[in-house]
Amino acid sequence: MEKKQVAIIGAGISGLLACKYCLSKGFKPIVFELESDIGGVWMKTINTTRLQTPKLVFQFSDFPWPSSVTDDFPNQQELLDYIRSYATHFDLIPHIKFNSRVKGIRYDGPSSETWSLWNGTGEPFPPEGKWIVTVDDTQTATTQVYTVDFVILCLGRFKDVPNIPDFHAGKGPEAFQGPAIHSMDYAAMDNDTAEEFVKEKRVVVVGFGKTGLDIARECSSINGPEHPCTIVYRRDHWKLPEWSAWGIPLPFLYLNRFSQLMVHKPGEGFLLSLVATLLSPLGWGVSKLVETYIKKKIPLAKFDMVPQQSFSKEARSCVICYMQDPEEFIEAVEKGSIKLKKTPNFSFYDKGISIEEDNTRIEADIIIFATGFKGVEKLKDIFESSTYRDLITGSPRIPLYRECIHPRIPQLAIIGFSESFSNIHTSEMRSKWVVALLEGAFKLPSVDEMQKDIGRWDEYMKQTAGEYHNRSSIGALEIWYNDQLCKDMGMNPMRKNGLLANLFEPFGPMDYA
Repeated sequence: MEKKQVAIIGAGISGLLACKYCLSKGFKPIVFELESDIGGVWMKTINTTRLQTPKLVFQFSDFPWPSSVTDDFPNQQELLDYIRSYATHFDLIPHIKFNSRVKGIRYDGPSSETWSLWNGTGEPFPPEGKWIVTVDDTQTATTQVYTVDFVILCLGRFKDVPNIPDFHAGKGPEAFQGPAIHSMDYAAMDNDTAEEFVKEKRVVVVGFGKTGLDIARECSSINGPEHPCTIVYRRDHWKLPEWSAWGIPLPFLYLNRFSQLMVHKPGEGFLLSLVATLLSPLGWGVSKLVETYIKKKIPLAKFDMVPQQSFSKEARSCVICYMQDPEEFIEAVEKGSIKLKKTPNFSFYDKGISIEEDNTRIEADIIIFATGFKGVEKLKDIFESSTYRDLITGSPRIPLYRECIHPRIPQLAIIGFSESFSNIHTSEMRSKWVVALLEGAFKLPSVDEMQKDIGRWDEYMKQTAGEYHNRSSIGALEIWYNDQLCKDMGMNPMRKNGLLANLFEPFGPMDYA
């Protein structure tokens, strides 16, 4: 029988995993990558960027980190080398078309909103139906059209389409006379160019997540207090000084099965709901345990940086971040080379930023937005059909069954969009699941049942993640989520030997090899 061809869009970590698992089951993957190399978001990062998840949690299940990488939080070059070694080991490079911009994808076949089963038949490859993929070669300026049996979108959500906050007319960055760029533009510079760009300049960084923190520290190390870097941000989030609290590794608090008994879960049933209710005070105590340790290591109250939401709530929506070397950050703030300005409302004027709360102004030479990306827009725009575009944006979160399949979009999967504590591990589990679906190892439930399940996850996020419920994320429910995937694939979700090990030991990528 002729091998089915699968188009994979994006050669970041998710795209490589999808390619590897497609090959392992006899499919013909063709990967389209805009850049000239693999790595996705890790190709262009700030010089000082490191993993914010320990390497033992952030690794391929069948390809461990080399012994030469000794730091628990590898840097960009170490991570790129690791990814390239993985691609070479599994012979993925020959299946990748580099310098290939996918202009759009179009479904050619019957589709109907009245279907009760995915694809109309419930099968991954119905008798009729193909995807037409239009690709521009950016080197030769030519266009080629491909016809494929299935599409896997691995576009990610942390690159390409910058998110710039909305401002009133005349009050946005256009009012500023100096350069106002996004963090992705800064990350695209080589080290020497980036240093020269900010040297002896008053830089204002808008946003206080991991990227904003990295940029501010880089600027402060170059300029010192003579030309301070100011971080302007709207709200505080918990920042981890290390991957443990009071000597207890965080995976023992949030990445074992017992920790997930303390919280309510989508589709849990009466018994598990009762257990979660009874154990919820313990879950509250775990959150307070972590919070008190963070406050001990970082003087949050001194700098008015105490978040309003609990650590556990922010963990469920993946808005916490790792603060490398907190002592250096504290020293930079105390010396004045980094300044912090928290304000709910601000605007721009010709020489910098106006703080509306107290009518003060911050003069700047450069403004850098570290305000994230519009991942949904990038995902939506790849569809030529307005119907499919509307389906993608039909929910605050991308409405995907098992965070992979839209019930109303045929012969297509999305991998790598929804976040978790370890995106590489979650993308690998999803790649296994999607390829198992393609080979017929299991069938999807009806469209109605899938939509109900999506609704349960939406409701879970609304109840547990507060104002961040619209982020596509499985948060701290990684084991519960993996259990669903394992059951679908006919795998035993209990991945360890013995009841106590399954209940109390942390789960990681190697448990699912």
